[in-house]
Amino acid sequence: MDKKKIILKLIEITRLNLQAAHEAAQNTYDIATNEESKAENKYDTRGLEASYLAGAQAERAADIKATLTSYENIKIQDFSTQKKISLTALVEITNNEKSKLILLMPKGGGQIIVFENQQIQVITPDSPLGKNLIGKEIGDTVQVSSGDKNREYEIVNVI
Repeated sequence: MDKKKIILKLIEITRLNLQAAHEAAQNTYDIATNEESKAENKYDTRGLEASYLAGAQAERAADIKATLTSYENIKIQDFSTQKKISLTALVEITNNEKSKLILLMPKGGGQIIVFENQQIQVITPDSPLGKNLIGKEIGDTVQVSSGDKNREYEIVNVI
């Protein structure tokens, strides 16, 4: 798999998400500042609630922008020569004979994309799985606690 193409797809998706977040923030701001949102009495909080929502939407847009910037400026590492997992590693892990592809990135954890008919999940080093993968190699196993469950993954491949 070509990681550069995967990251370009992530950039494209993140740009679309950023555009949607900016539009949502602007729409919410417009509602908050609209004449119709003016309080009719001391119990009418529509305008205030809309302004809180507009602020949260703006923060979300800023977070997406930071993720986009990190994707655009990331240095893609080649793991054919480097054995230990770090940022930009595309890792294949297995659990109970189920295979999963993980892309380790500095931001944007949780995002899932489909590339060449395969699902790839972005995780960060701050996630439980990301923390356990850093520094590991092909053949190692990692354990991740999720609630009351412990899962063990074997590292099958690193690209």
